[in-house]
Amino acid sequence: MSQFPVALPSKESHFMTLSQEGPLFILHLHHKDNRFNTEFCLSILKALQIVEDYFLASEEIGDMALVTVGNDKIYSNGLDLMHALSYTPFMDVYLTLLKRLVTFCIPTVAALNGHAFAGGCMLAFAHDYRVMRSDRGYLCMNEVDLPSPLHPGMAGILRHKTTPKTYRDMVLQGHRFTAQQALDQEIVDIICPGDQVLDQAKQLALKWAPKAKSGIVYKQLKDEMYTDIVRLLCIPFHRLAPKM
Repeated sequence: MSQFPVALPSKESHFMTLSQEGPLFILHLHHKDNRFNTEFCLSILKALQIVEDYFLASEEIGDMALVTVGNDKIYSNGLDLMHALSYTPFMDVYLTLLKRLVTFCIPTVAALNGHAFAGGCMLAFAHDYRVMRSDRGYLCMNEVDLPSPLHPGMAGILRHKTTPKTYRDMVLQGHRFTAQQALDQEIVDIICPGDQVLDQAKQLALKWAPKAKSGIVYKQLKDEMYTDIVRLLCIPFHRLAPKM
Protein backbone atom coordinates (compact mmCIF):
# COMPACT_ATOMS: atom_id res chain seq x y z
CA MET A 1 0.00 0.00 0.00
CA SER A 2 1.39 3.40 -0.99
CA GLN A 3 2.42 5.94 1.64
CA PHE A 4 0.86 9.34 1.02
CA PRO A 5 1.67 11.84 -0.33
CA VAL A 6 3.01 10.20 -3.49
CA ALA A 7 5.19 12.16 -5.95
CA LEU A 8 4.52 11.13 -9.54
CA PRO A 9 6.09 9.88 -11.69
CA SER A 10 8.92 10.07 -9.11
CA LYS A 11 10.49 12.35 -6.51
CA GLU A 12 13.15 13.29 -9.05
CA SER A 13 10.61 14.06 -11.79
CA HIS A 14 7.72 15.53 -9.83
CA PHE A 15 4.79 16.40 -12.13
CA MET A 16 1.95 15.77 -9.68
CA THR A 17 1.19 14.78 -6.10
CA LEU A 18 -1.39 12.26 -4.88
CA SER A 19 -2.46 12.79 -1.28
CA GLN A 20 -5.18 11.43 0.98
CA GLU A 21 -7.49 13.43 3.24
CA GLY A 22 -9.80 11.05 5.06
CA PRO A 23 -12.07 9.47 2.43
CA LEU A 24 -10.77 11.78 -0.32
CA PHE A 25 -7.85 11.33 -2.67
CA ILE A 26 -6.49 14.61 -4.04
CA LEU A 27 -4.44 14.60 -7.24
CA HIS A 28 -2.66 17.94 -7.60
CA LEU A 29 -1.32 18.54 -11.12
CA HIS A 30 1.55 21.03 -10.93
CA HIS A 31 3.86 20.62 -13.93
CA LYS A 32 4.05 24.00 -15.68
CA ASP A 33 0.71 24.38 -17.52
CA ASN A 34 -0.09 20.66 -17.21
CA ARG A 35 0.20 19.78 -20.89
CA PHE A 36 -0.22 16.11 -21.72
CA ASN A 37 2.69 14.08 -22.98
CA THR A 38 3.14 10.34 -22.58
CA GLU A 39 4.89 10.55 -19.21
CA PHE A 40 2.25 12.94 -17.84
CA CYS A 41 -0.58 10.62 -18.93
CA LEU A 42 1.15 7.56 -17.51
CA SER A 43 1.63 9.41 -14.22
CA ILE A 44 -2.10 10.10 -13.93
CA LEU A 45 -2.81 6.48 -14.84
CA LYS A 46 -0.43 5.40 -12.06
CA ALA A 47 -2.26 7.65 -9.60
CA LEU A 48 -5.58 6.10 -10.61
CA GLN A 49 -4.12 2.63 -10.14
CA ILE A 50 -2.90 3.53 -6.64
CA VAL A 51 -6.39 4.73 -5.71
CA GLU A 52 -8.06 1.67 -7.25
CA ASP A 53 -5.65 -0.67 -5.44
CA TYR A 54 -6.57 1.05 -2.17
CA PHE A 55 -10.26 0.65 -3.06
CA LEU A 56 -9.91 -3.06 -3.88
CA ALA A 57 -7.78 -3.77 -0.80
CA SER A 58 -10.33 -2.31 1.61
CA GLU A 59 -11.88 -5.04 3.76
CA GLU A 60 -15.01 -2.93 4.08
CA ILE A 61 -15.52 -0.29 1.41
CA GLY A 62 -16.41 3.05 2.91
CA ASP A 63 -16.82 6.59 1.62
CA MET A 64 -14.30 7.36 -1.12
CA ALA A 65 -13.85 9.92 -3.91
CA LEU A 66 -11.15 11.48 -6.09
CA VAL A 67 -10.55 15.21 -6.68
CA THR A 68 -8.15 16.55 -9.30
CA VAL A 69 -6.89 20.14 -9.28
CA GLY A 70 -4.41 22.14 -11.34
CA ASN A 71 -1.95 24.85 -10.36
CA ASP A 72 -2.22 28.63 -10.14
CA LYS A 73 -4.36 29.93 -13.05
CA ILE A 74 -4.33 26.75 -15.18
CA TYR A 75 -6.07 23.40 -14.76
CA SER A 76 -4.59 22.09 -18.01
CA ASN A 77 -3.73 23.70 -21.34
CA GLY A 78 -4.21 20.45 -23.25
CA LEU A 79 -1.83 18.33 -25.27
CA ASP A 80 1.87 18.89 -25.79
CA LEU A 81 1.37 19.20 -29.54
CA MET A 82 5.00 18.73 -30.52
CA HIS A 83 5.11 15.49 -28.53
CA ALA A 84 1.75 14.36 -29.90
CA LEU A 85 2.94 14.89 -33.48
CA SER A 86 6.35 13.30 -33.00
CA TYR A 87 5.42 10.23 -30.93
CA THR A 88 2.81 8.12 -32.72
CA PRO A 89 1.62 5.99 -29.74
CA PHE A 90 0.88 9.05 -27.59
CA MET A 91 -2.76 9.56 -28.57
CA ASP A 92 -3.68 5.98 -27.69
CA VAL A 93 -2.14 6.51 -24.23
CA TYR A 94 -4.20 9.69 -23.82
CA LEU A 95 -7.38 7.91 -24.95
CA THR A 96 -6.67 5.14 -22.43
CA LEU A 97 -6.48 7.79 -19.72
CA LEU A 98 -9.88 9.22 -20.71
CA LYS A 99 -11.43 5.75 -20.79
CA ARG A 100 -9.98 4.89 -17.37
CA LEU A 101 -11.24 8.10 -15.79
CA VAL A 102 -14.70 8.21 -17.32
CA THR A 103 -15.42 4.71 -15.90
CA PHE A 104 -13.42 5.06 -12.66
CA CYS A 105 -14.48 2.97 -9.69
CA ILE A 106 -15.29 5.86 -7.29
CA PRO A 107 -16.86 9.33 -7.69
CA THR A 108 -14.60 11.91 -9.34
CA VAL A 109 -14.59 15.72 -9.15
CA ALA A 110 -12.54 18.13 -11.27
CA ALA A 111 -11.60 21.30 -9.38
CA LEU A 112 -11.13 23.75 -12.26
CA ASN A 113 -8.83 26.34 -10.72
CA GLY A 114 -8.26 28.03 -14.10
CA HIS A 115 -8.13 27.47 -17.84
CA ALA A 116 -9.06 24.03 -19.18
CA PHE A 117 -8.37 23.95 -22.93
CA ALA A 118 -8.69 21.15 -25.49
CA GLY A 119 -7.20 18.00 -23.92
CA GLY A 120 -7.47 19.63 -20.49
CA CYS A 121 -11.14 20.35 -21.12
CA MET A 122 -11.59 16.69 -22.11
CA LEU A 123 -9.98 15.58 -18.85
CA ALA A 124 -12.47 17.73 -16.94
CA PHE A 125 -15.40 16.22 -18.87
CA ALA A 126 -14.16 12.71 -18.06
CA HIS A 127 -14.94 13.39 -14.37
CA ASP A 128 -18.36 12.83 -12.82
CA TYR A 129 -18.60 16.40 -11.50
CA ARG A 130 -16.94 19.75 -12.13
CA VAL A 131 -16.39 22.82 -9.92
CA MET A 132 -15.18 25.90 -11.82
CA ARG A 133 -13.47 29.10 -10.77
CA SER A 134 -15.82 32.04 -11.36
CA ASP A 135 -13.32 34.90 -11.46
CA ARG A 136 -10.86 33.56 -14.02
CA GLY A 137 -10.48 30.85 -16.65
CA TYR A 138 -12.33 29.29 -19.58
CA LEU A 139 -13.53 25.87 -20.64
CA CYS A 140 -12.73 25.53 -24.34
CA MET A 141 -12.34 22.96 -27.09
CA ASN A 142 -10.32 24.95 -29.63
CA GLU A 143 -9.58 22.18 -32.16
CA VAL A 144 -11.41 24.10 -34.89
CA ASP A 145 -8.85 26.90 -34.54
CA LEU A 146 -5.72 24.70 -34.45
CA PRO A 147 -7.07 23.03 -36.70
CA SER A 148 -7.34 19.43 -35.52
CA PRO A 149 -10.05 16.75 -35.78
CA LEU A 150 -11.64 15.19 -32.70
CA HIS A 151 -11.20 11.49 -32.06
CA PRO A 152 -14.65 9.79 -32.04
CA GLY A 153 -14.24 8.90 -28.36
CA MET A 154 -13.52 12.49 -27.41
CA ALA A 155 -16.49 13.68 -29.45
CA GLY A 156 -18.58 10.99 -27.74
CA ILE A 157 -17.76 12.33 -24.27
CA LEU A 158 -18.77 15.86 -25.29
CA ARG A 159 -21.94 14.65 -27.01
CA HIS A 160 -23.00 12.68 -23.95
CA LYS A 161 -22.33 15.45 -21.44
CA THR A 162 -23.64 18.51 -23.29
CA THR A 163 -26.79 19.61 -25.08
CA PRO A 164 -26.77 19.74 -28.91
CA LYS A 165 -26.44 23.55 -28.87
CA THR A 166 -23.58 23.51 -26.36
CA TYR A 167 -21.88 20.75 -28.33
CA ARG A 168 -22.18 22.81 -31.54
CA ASP A 169 -20.83 25.96 -29.92
CA MET A 170 -18.00 24.08 -28.24
CA VAL A 171 -16.84 22.09 -31.28
CA LEU A 172 -17.69 24.25 -34.33
CA GLN A 173 -17.08 27.67 -32.77
CA GLY A 174 -14.34 26.85 -30.27
CA HIS A 175 -16.38 28.92 -27.82
CA ARG A 176 -14.62 29.91 -24.61
CA PHE A 177 -17.12 29.22 -21.84
CA THR A 178 -16.90 31.44 -18.79
CA ALA A 179 -17.85 29.90 -15.47
CA GLN A 180 -21.32 31.47 -15.55
CA GLN A 181 -21.92 30.25 -19.10
CA ALA A 182 -20.70 26.78 -18.17
CA LEU A 183 -23.08 26.72 -15.20
CA ASP A 184 -25.99 27.97 -17.33
CA GLN A 185 -25.24 25.25 -19.91
CA GLU A 186 -25.02 22.65 -17.10
CA ILE A 187 -21.50 21.55 -18.00
CA VAL A 188 -20.23 22.39 -14.50
CA ASP A 189 -22.02 21.81 -11.21
CA ILE A 190 -20.71 24.65 -9.04
CA ILE A 191 -18.92 27.96 -9.64
CA CYS A 192 -17.12 29.94 -6.95
CA PRO A 193 -14.16 32.32 -6.46
CA GLY A 194 -10.73 30.86 -7.11
CA ASP A 195 -9.73 30.64 -3.45
CA GLN A 196 -12.78 28.44 -2.78
CA VAL A 197 -12.58 26.03 -5.72
CA LEU A 198 -10.68 23.22 -4.04
CA ASP A 199 -12.73 23.44 -0.83
CA GLN A 200 -15.99 23.42 -2.81
CA ALA A 201 -14.74 20.45 -4.86
CA LYS A 202 -13.89 18.58 -1.66
CA GLN A 203 -17.35 19.31 -0.25
CA LEU A 204 -18.97 18.01 -3.42
CA ALA A 205 -16.73 14.94 -3.34
CA LEU A 206 -17.68 14.29 0.29
CA LYS A 207 -21.35 14.55 -0.65
CA TRP A 208 -21.07 11.76 -3.20
CA ALA A 209 -18.24 9.72 -1.62
CA PRO A 210 -20.79 7.40 0.13
CA LYS A 211 -21.77 6.07 -3.31
CA ALA A 212 -18.42 4.24 -3.38
CA LYS A 213 -19.92 1.89 -0.78
CA SER A 214 -21.71 0.20 -3.68
CA GLY A 215 -18.33 -1.34 -4.48
CA ILE A 216 -17.74 -2.65 -7.98
CA VAL A 217 -21.35 -1.79 -8.85
CA TYR A 218 -20.42 1.91 -9.12
CA LYS A 219 -18.00 1.13 -11.93
CA GLN A 220 -20.42 -1.31 -13.54
CA LEU A 221 -23.05 1.43 -13.66
CA LYS A 222 -20.56 3.76 -15.35
CA ASP A 223 -19.55 1.04 -17.80
CA GLU A 224 -23.18 0.70 -18.83
CA MET A 225 -23.87 4.44 -18.82
CA TYR A 226 -20.86 5.16 -21.03
CA THR A 227 -20.77 1.97 -23.10
CA ASP A 228 -20.85 3.87 -26.41
CA ILE A 229 -18.10 6.25 -25.26
CA VAL A 230 -15.87 3.36 -24.17
CA ARG A 231 -16.39 1.63 -27.51
CA LEU A 232 -15.36 4.80 -29.37
CA LEU A 233 -12.37 5.46 -27.12
CA CYS A 234 -11.10 1.97 -27.97
CA ILE A 235 -10.69 2.90 -31.65
CA PRO A 236 -6.91 3.17 -32.22
CA PHE A 237 -5.93 6.66 -33.25
CA HIS A 238 -3.73 5.46 -36.13
CA ARG A 239 -6.78 4.01 -37.88
CA LEU A 240 -8.13 7.54 -38.20
CA ALA A 241 -4.97 9.16 -39.48
CA PRO A 242 -5.37 10.47 -43.04
CA LYS A 243 -3.51 8.53 -45.72
CA MET A 244 -0.88 10.64 -47.48
